[in-house]
Amino acid sequence: MTTYISENYNFDFSTPSIQSILLDISPANEILSDIEFAIKAYLYVRDTWDYFPYRFSLQKEDWKASNIIKHSNGHCLDKAIILISLLRAKSIPARIGLAKVKNHIGVDQIVEKFGNDVLVPHGYVEIYLNKKWIKATPAFNASLCAKLNVDVLEFDGKNDSLFQEFDKTGNHSFMEYLDDYGTFDEIPLAYMLKLMKETYPPLEKNNVTLGHVLDLNKL
Repeated sequence: MTTYISENYNFDFSTPSIQSILLDISPANEILSDIEFAIKAYLYVRDTWDYFPYRFSLQKEDWKASNIIKHSNGHCLDKAIILISLLRAKSIPARIGLAKVKNHIGVDQIVEKFGNDVLVPHGYVEIYLNKKWIKATPAFNASLCAKLNVDVLEFDGKNDSLFQEFDKTGNHSFMEYLDDYGTFDEIPLAYMLKLMKETYPPLEKNNVTLGHVLDLNKL
């Protein structure tokens, strides 16, 4: 379990920028339980960085929490890395999970470029609270959910919070999980590229390799 509270290349929580965010979430004189802090951190990450899935870096240095927070937006994996770093900074075990999902709403550019609405890899967070692992996904910020007519995804620190299955009408599918690739202590960048090439043939056609930065506007 100590592995999942340790600092590493991706989850560099001792850096001043991450420590500053910790104080924004919970002032030094505030006493919170692990569940209370996890909920506050989840909400902070969910709504501070807008969800933006159309840029995906394959450069190692872009997968450090202290670099990710410099941007105003990020995809699900970016936001998961930030949340994991904040949790580990408070000695709350947390790890990254990878999955394949079908997103039915709000991914027009992905459908246009890749011919389907499957997202690979999708990132979520597993948090160890009350002696069990709980899944949380801080990807979709509240303002985006309102725009897409989807209920915001809440997290209570007790139950899995993975996805919104339908929009607010209940008549249109929003997201579904197709596969789960398990959890990791570090970001497996080479493995993620492999999954992407298997799912998106244009990446192979364009000879995309580690070190590239994928911008869907340029594919």
